[in-house]
Amino acid sequence: MSPHDAVKLGPDVLSPVALGRGREKQTAGGSPVASKDRPRWSRTSLPAKRQSRAGQLRALRQHFFRQVVDTQDLRKDDQPLRVLAYSLVLSPRARPDEDWGTLQAEAEQYGYAIGARLHDVAVPVTTTYFSASRVSRGVYTPPWQRPGWREAERQLRDGLAEGVIVLDRHNISSDDDEYHSVIMRLGEHCRAFLHLVISEEPIAPT
Repeated sequence: MSPHDAVKLGPDVLSPVALGRGREKQTAGGSPVASKDRPRWSRTSLPAKRQSRAGQLRALRQHFFRQVVDTQDLRKDDQPLRVLAYSLVLSPRARPDEDWGTLQAEAEQYGYAIGARLHDVAVPVTTTYFSASRVSRGVYTPPWQRPGWREAERQLRDGLAEGVIVLDRHNISSDDDEYHSVIMRLGEHCRAFLHLVISEEPIAPT
């Protein structure tokens, strides 16, 4: 059981398969466009700033994924990329079995080999509100304060895996700045990537 509805919206663009595919234009929301008879709504985004941030975070993950793949190519290593499966559950009584099945299927689809399976129990934090530019600090304790995530980082630093696969970003952090820091930490200090089953910015249906 995960801390949200686990509805798979499509493959993560960071997978080796998806990297070779064309990108689909994403649209949502709308803004008024005058017409001869009445205003109509274009498919531009009302929450454009939020979507832009999601796109930046997705692109950052893609950047570090490519770095890992390039390193593997230089080593001429035919072994699959190794990933750690990570899940965040809502209570000590909850088990991440459903998440493990989803993560395993995703890994098999994109040719990853799953190593360790790690999970933490979500511990809510007091939400602190800021100005309009930042809605809240987060929902659960930061990843680096969780034993399971700390173990994942240790294994990545020790070279036991090249990445982490999770259901979606909310298993890590709902706060953009906190989540950005995690991606940077993985990429710069662990030389690793993050793969999401459900992307920050899902591809719009065509």
